[in-house]
Amino acid sequence: MEIRPTTDKDLDVFVDTVHAAFGRFPETPVEGGGLWWSALEIDRCLLAVTADGRAVGTAAAYSFELTLPGETPVPAAGVTAVGVLPSHRRQGVLSAMMRHQLTELRDRGEFLSVLLASEATIYGRFGYGPATYTGRLTVPRHRAALALPRARGVAQGPTTGSVEVLRRSECGEILEEVYDRYRRAQPGALSRPHRWWALRAGQPPIAPAPRHVAVHRDAGGVPDGYASYSVDAGTLTVDETIACDDSVFTALARFVLGHDLVGQVVFHHVPPRHPLRWQLADFRAGEVAGDMDWLRVRLLDVPRALTARGWFAEGELVLDVADPFLGEHGRYLLTVRDGKADCVPTDLQPDLSLDVRDLGSVYLGGTTPSTLVRAGHVRAHHSDAAALADALFHTDRSPHCLHWF
Repeated sequence: MEIRPTTDKDLDVFVDTVHAAFGRFPETPVEGGGLWWSALEIDRCLLAVTADGRAVGTAAAYSFELTLPGETPVPAAGVTAVGVLPSHRRQGVLSAMMRHQLTELRDRGEFLSVLLASEATIYGRFGYGPATYTGRLTVPRHRAALALPRARGVAQGPTTGSVEVLRRSECGEILEEVYDRYRRAQPGALSRPHRWWALRAGQPPIAPAPRHVAVHRDAGGVPDGYASYSVDAGTLTVDETIACDDSVFTALARFVLGHDLVGQVVFHHVPPRHPLRWQLADFRAGEVAGDMDWLRVRLLDVPRALTARGWFAEGELVLDVADPFLGEHGRYLLTVRDGKADCVPTDLQPDLSLDVRDLGSVYLGGTTPSTLVRAGHVRAHHSDAAALADALFHTDRSPHCLHWF
């Protein structure tokens, strides 16, 4: 079997193979684009090919930026379209592709890789750990009133600004600009390259599926948030809410919760601990469901990754990191001062021993090291180690990713 890069001539074979791997058929092209694979970067796609020339596996990567804690955008490979034909599973094809791809990413100088897992149990063995989480919040319309803020000095009514309803086809540039502002300040968020918007490749609101868009503008008329939604059979479903601050999110939530002729409002991609549920006058009105991991992170170069993000506490931590899939092992002294880190190899005794997948989970601050210690995945070598790691990896803002790829 050979793992080889694709060329433009391989696109049809690649698309047919990945669809067959998932038991699906390629969609019929729609007017205005919208095919998810139209944004594939063909020079970053791989085919697993048998000796007789038959394609049996696929893997690809997008060129994204990932926003790290400290509002630092860095390059990250977005792994996608990973599949093996049912006839060739459990024969080492997937492992061979993953190993080839990780080696290729390193050769390109990349130190972070991310993906969305179709199944929760597949990618941990390749070093990917769940790093952001998402859920769904359903609110019955008749119980959707928002409570007045109780804190002194907080505005008691709608924020200054306005909400305008537009068709998706009318506001493409607005969505692209607002999303880009949002993702640069949100840890865990991925960039959406212009070609995604231009090709309309992805899911709503990028895709050409009909949607209404509630666009929020500040007092000066500048767009600073939006909610993409549809109404069907009495349910208003919000695909995506983008807001540059909490007051804008509240204004958009108030708008959709006040929509007439609907029985319930469903918010997709609500991060854990989001304040919306607390803003409801009836706390129990918000039903949380669909809680799941979303973005998974894989560190390809531990020192580069740890020194790239911002830090919000000071201290030293010795990390003993195993990478079983690549057959690597390293021990590092992490020293954090004034919001920046230094990370160097060391022979000092470790504070924590962990798998690279667990380091990926705690990297963005969405999972505490102590949680993984209690789960039996990370070993703390002394009683203070977990608390020290929690303090160091804590971030000022929880990571969240909305982008589907």
